[in-house]
Amino acid sequence: MILIAFLLLTLSTNAADIWVSPTGSDQNVGTKDQPMATPLAALRRARELRRLNDESIKNGIHIILRGGTYQLFEPLFVRPEDSGTAASPTVIEAAPGEVPVLSGGVNIQGWQKQKASLLGLAAVAKGNVWVADAPTVAGALLNYRQLWVNNRKATRARSINADSMSRILSWNHKEQTCWIPKPKTGNLRGVVGMEMFIHQWWAIAVLRIKAIQLQGDSAKLSFEQPESRIQSEHPWPAPFISKKAGNSAFYLTNALQFLDEPGEWYLDTKSRKIYYWPRKGEDMASANAVVPSLETLVKIEGSIDNPVSHVYFKGIAFEHSSWLRPSQAGLVPHQAGMYMLDAYKLKIPGTPDKKGLENQAWVGRPAAAVQVAYANNTGFEACRFEHLASTGLDYQRGTHDDEIKGCLFKDIGGTGILTGVFSDESTEVHLPYNPKDLREVCTNEHITNNLVTDVSNEDWGCVGIGAGYVKNINIEHNEICETSYTAISVGWGWTKTINAMSNNRIYANKISHYAKHMYDVAGIYTLSAQPGTLITENYVDSIYKAPYAHDPVHWFYLYLDEGSSYITIKDNWCPAENFLKNANGPGNTWENNGPTVPIKIKNEAGLQPAYQYLLKERVNNPANQPINHS
Repeated sequence: MILIAFLLLTLSTNAADIWVSPTGSDQNVGTKDQPMATPLAALRRARELRRLNDESIKNGIHIILRGGTYQLFEPLFVRPEDSGTAASPTVIEAAPGEVPVLSGGVNIQGWQKQKASLLGLAAVAKGNVWVADAPTVAGALLNYRQLWVNNRKATRARSINADSMSRILSWNHKEQTCWIPKPKTGNLRGVVGMEMFIHQWWAIAVLRIKAIQLQGDSAKLSFEQPESRIQSEHPWPAPFISKKAGNSAFYLTNALQFLDEPGEWYLDTKSRKIYYWPRKGEDMASANAVVPSLETLVKIEGSIDNPVSHVYFKGIAFEHSSWLRPSQAGLVPHQAGMYMLDAYKLKIPGTPDKKGLENQAWVGRPAAAVQVAYANNTGFEACRFEHLASTGLDYQRGTHDDEIKGCLFKDIGGTGILTGVFSDESTEVHLPYNPKDLREVCTNEHITNNLVTDVSNEDWGCVGIGAGYVKNINIEHNEICETSYTAISVGWGWTKTINAMSNNRIYANKISHYAKHMYDVAGIYTLSAQPGTLITENYVDSIYKAPYAHDPVHWFYLYLDEGSSYITIKDNWCPAENFLKNANGPGNTWENNGPTVPIKIKNEAGLQPAYQYLLKERVNNPANQPINHS
C-alpha cells in the first residue's frame, strides 16, 4: 500500500504519464527518468489508477513507450478494466520521434558455417549453408514457419525456386491422393514434415504429406488428416485439371533436400538445428535473425455487456507474429483466408435459403497479430504492422465506432485488415447472419488513409482489406497494392436474403498491382445483400497477369458476386469496363464507371496529402511481373 501511494503521488505530478523503456525496470515509478520495462506492467499501473479513481487521470492516461524492441511472452491483454472515457482515454503511444516495437519474435544467435557433411543437402548448397541451434521453450522445440533475416523474410526451402511452380498430374478424390511428376531433388523417402502448397482457383491449400510413393517418372502423394479429407471432398475451390490453362500448380516445401539457393532455410526438428543459406550481403555473424513465437501480440477484448472502450494505440509497431494452423492441421481455405473445418458436396442440392446450393462448408478464422472483440471507441493511428505470419489487425465482432488511420500494413502472410463476423465455426457459411442482438455486428468502423502493401504473401487467397457482415463501415482513401488476390472484399454469405449488412461505404481508395497469383478476382469485390452500400470514386488499375490462373481471362476491376444486392457502384475509375455481375440480387445501380470518369477522381483517390509519407514504404511490382491491359 505504501508503494502504491508513493507511485500515485509521483504520477499525479506527471498527469498520468507512464513511461516505459526496454532499458527500464518494472520496479521503477514510470517517470521519464525512471521508466518501467514492460507494457504489461504499465497497463497494470494504469488500471490501478482507474480503479482508485486517481485525480491525475482526469485528462487521460498516456503510456509512453520509448524506442526499441519489447519482446512479448504472452499477448498484451487489454480488458474492460483498462477502459477510459471520452474525456479520459487510455493512449498507448510512441515517445516523440521514436519507434517502439511489440515483437512476438525470438532471435536466433550463434550462427556458424556448416562444415560437416549433411545427409540430404544438395551439392550446390554445400559450403554455403549456415547452422544455428533452434530455439526451445522449457525443453520443447519452438515450431515456426517464418524466418526474417535483417527484417527480410527468408524462403522456407521449396522444391522449385523463385515464383515458378510445377503442375499436378491428377487428383484422386476417392483415394485422397495426388499424382505429381517425380521431384528432381534428392531422395525424399523418409522425409518428415514435408508439405504440398497447391494453387486452386481463388485459394491455395497447404497439405502435410503423409507418404510419397515413386513410380517411374511420377510420384503419388497421400496426406495427413483432417486436410486430406477436406481437400478431396469439397468441390470449390479444388485442384483443377485443365487442357486450356494447365493443371493446378504446386510446389513441395520443408525438406533439407530443397535448400538449394540463397535465401532459403530449413528447420530440422529432429536435430533441433536451423539451416540457412545467406543472401548476398548478409553476414550471419552479425545478422538479426528472428523467428516468430506468439500468434497474437495484442488482444483487446471485453464482453457484449461490458466492452473495452476509449483505448488507443499511436505510433506503435507490431512485428513477428506466428501462425501454426498449417503445421498442426493443414490449411484448406474456402475464401478470403477463412479455412474449412468441414466441407462437402451435397448429393441432393438445395437449402431453405438457396434452392440450387450444391455445397456446404464450415470455416475457421486465421489468427491475427492484433485482435479486437467487444470494444468501442478504440483506434490505431500511425502504427506499423509488419513481418506477420497471418492477419495483421482483426476487429472480429461486437465492435463499433473504431478507427484505423494512417497505419502501414506490410509483409503480412494473410489479410492486412479484417473486420466483421464471417461465419462462426458452428454456422454453415451460406446461412445469412442476422443476430438478434445487433451489438454483435461490427458497426461504424472507419478504415482510412492506410497503406496496405505486400500482404497475402503466404496465404495467397487472403485480401488487402476484408470485411464480413458489417454495417456502416467506411473504407476510405486507403492505398492497396501488391496483393496476391483481391484488394478490398466486403460481404459474406452468397445470399440475397436481407442480413446484418447495410450502408457500407467504399470511397476514394487507390488499388493497383493486385491478383499477383489468384484469379476470379477484382480490385473491389462484394458478396450478398447490403442495402445502402455505396462504392464510389475509387481508382483501380494494373492487375497482374497471374502465371498459374485457372482461367487467364477471369479477372475484373469491380466484381459483384453471388447475392450482391442494393449496392450503388458509381464514378469509379479504371482503364476499361471489365466488370462482373454474377448471380446478383435486385437493386444494384451501376453508373459511370470506367475510363471516362473525370480525371479529378482518379487523381484524388488514395492517401490524402497528410498521409502520403507512407508511400515510401510501398512495394510495387518488384519482380517486374506483366500487367493486364484491356
